[in-house]
Amino acid sequence: MSSGPIQNTSLVPGGVIGDGRYRLLAQSGVDRRCDAHLWRARDGQLNRDVALTILVGSAADHAAAARAKRTAERAMHAASFTHPGVSRVIDVLTPGAGIKPEEGILAVIVAEWTQGTDLMDLIAEGPLPAGAATRLLGPLGAAIEGAHHAGLVLGADHPHRIRVTSDGRLRLAFPGPRPDAIARDDVKGLGAILYLLLTGKWALPDGPDGVPAAPTGPDGSVLAPSALHPYVPHELSSVAVRSLEDTSVGGIRTSAAILQVLDQIAQSEAQTALIEPVQDDGAVWTTQRPAHDKGRKRKLLISVAVLAVATLAVIVWLGMQIVSFFSDEPAGNGGPTVVIGQSNPPGESGQPAPPAPQPAGPVQPASVGVYDVTNQPDNANRANRAVDNNPTTVWQTENYFQPFPALKPGIGLMAGFAEPVKLASVTITSPSADTMVEIRVAGAPGAPLTETKVIATATLSAGQTQIQLNDHDPTQHVLVWITKLSGSGKNNKSEIAELVYTRAQ
Repeated sequence: MSSGPIQNTSLVPGGVIGDGRYRLLAQSGVDRRCDAHLWRARDGQLNRDVALTILVGSAADHAAAARAKRTAERAMHAASFTHPGVSRVIDVLTPGAGIKPEEGILAVIVAEWTQGTDLMDLIAEGPLPAGAATRLLGPLGAAIEGAHHAGLVLGADHPHRIRVTSDGRLRLAFPGPRPDAIARDDVKGLGAILYLLLTGKWALPDGPDGVPAAPTGPDGSVLAPSALHPYVPHELSSVAVRSLEDTSVGGIRTSAAILQVLDQIAQSEAQTALIEPVQDDGAVWTTQRPAHDKGRKRKLLISVAVLAVATLAVIVWLGMQIVSFFSDEPAGNGGPTVVIGQSNPPGESGQPAPPAPQPAGPVQPASVGVYDVTNQPDNANRANRAVDNNPTTVWQTENYFQPFPALKPGIGLMAGFAEPVKLASVTITSPSADTMVEIRVAGAPGAPLTETKVIATATLSAGQTQIQLNDHDPTQHVLVWITKLSGSGKNNKSEIAELVYTRAQ
């Protein structure tokens, strides 16, 4: 659909619509998916500012008129829903009821004006700290969850429709869901807004002009924020991309799941608040234009600075993750189920030649990599530490606030051998007691998990655990698949110091 010129109506500052009641002040954006022009306007009757979602098009285009009518009906239905995360709908204008079809306007949704700043202004200077993004997003996520429980769809899936309130919350300022929008679109929108806050990039189709699209991997899936900015916490990064996925495995389909992670990160922040709060001068999230500044940059800088101050507490928590992430390079393979971060054992260059036949005894894999079904491998470039014959070096998972399978069904290390081998046992050296693992054989390094075969299961003790394997055909690919991490509560993490593969007789 196009948002071209509108005949007989001039949508410019100073223009008047709605039988002369609403005078346009400034345009906030355009949602081209439904030809919606988003404006701040002045209600001349009640002498207050309002937010207008103006659906434009020709009345002769019956399909466009039907879509606009459906959007107006959905907005009217949502007028009874009240929440701080959504601007309240106060009127809906349709042809013959406030607007004239010949003006090129098909419907107008009138909502209360949200004081604050545009979301796009907030991220103009770059991505926000994870803690700030978490606090900003929470109220909008709660609004979406409440609306879905009430059987409503909000249409919170375009950044021009979102504003930042004076007290630092994201709010749907221009309600009016597209006629075909479903609850899943709100969840995707929430994930895309989180992605935008963390990266400055938009991860859904038909994004706003001037905002770069999120980069994708070889399989077309959106790269995780932590791959672009290593300091982003793993769970927050995972939530952002998994909210966008439509896959049956690993995708997040409810706002409640997003809210749970946001709440856990907020609680973790509070527990690590070791720095005294910094007093401000009261100029927080001001919407007044600073002296000698005719643009919005000053307001933006104030907003970002206050967010940075507010997130000092989380820096302590992120410190260890920053060190860990900066030592790694982002993984490069894509696909729904892949081996990522494959690396050769230290001291070898390239793929080694096939070993000579030998009797029972240890056999060294030619490669090892992190196997992950969500395309977010944990410490992918450290996988080789598990087979470097040095028990003082370890490969470790990320710390998960929720045990598997809340965010992913599991994670593992896939070993590749130079030739098919039949194994008698796998010995795992690990300090992470109570970690549960499965030993699986696969036909290829990127085989889907459902196509791998379990040949043993075990619960690890602290130290060495030798796992005897069931009879199996010789294979070149053996997966150590972690189904339960060590730890409990909000601390779920496992380490593997060494893997020893023993050839069968």
